Parts: sequence; C-alpha cells; structure tokens
Amino acid sequence: QVQLVESGGGLVQAGDSLRLSCVASARTYSRYAMGWFRQAPGKEREFVAAITWRSDITYYTDSVKGRFTISRDNIKNTVYLEMNSLKPEDTAVYYCAASVFIAKTRNEYDYWGQGTQVTVSS
Repeated sequence: QVQLVESGGGLVQAGDSLRLSCVASARTYSRYAMGWFRQAPGKEREFVAAITWRSDITYYTDSVKGRFTISRDNIKNTVYLEMNSLKPEDTAVYYCAASVFIAKTRNEYDYWGQGTQVTVSS
C-alpha cells in the first residue's frame, strides 16, 4: 500500500512558477514509477508527466513540454513537478500517482493522492 500526499498548489498569475510535491508513505516507494495527472472542471483527468523509479526516463504531455519538469528524490520519498511559465489553461487539480511501470494512462496507476489545486489567473 502506498499513500500519497500532494502539496504546493495555489493561486498564481500567468507566467509564474510553482513546484508541486508528492510525498509517499511506503518504504517500497522507490521501486514505483510516478506520474502527475490533472483534472480541470468539467474535463477528464489527463496525463501530465511521469518518471521511472531510477529517473532515467521521463514522459510529458505535449502541452507542458519545455515548461514543466518532473523529478524525484528516492531518499525523501518525494516526487516533484516544477511548473514554469504557467498559463490559465494549466488550472486544474493536480494528482500524483504510483505505478509499477512508467505509463501515460490512468488505469496503469495503482495508487493516487487526493490532489492539490492549481489556479492560474490571466
């Protein structure tokens, strides 16, 4: 069982930056690939970024490439999402998730956090 807790969301202006964090409870955390998803009001939850447990492979959705960076610290059991040049369309609840293998689809992830709200004003 892996418990995930996100933090770092907030209200920012377009062009600003935020860093989201997700802390995992399990000692086996370091063996999981981790992903970030987001869900805007009235929309389905969508993939944002993912990283392998060794940090040797990362995936990003096209709309965040060059602006967002996913990273992890396996000693701290934490995965991060550095978000730069934020846009109003980035407004959503952001969720972290854990999976045995790195993936871009929701059904590949076994454990989910409760989410953290990111709001970007224009």
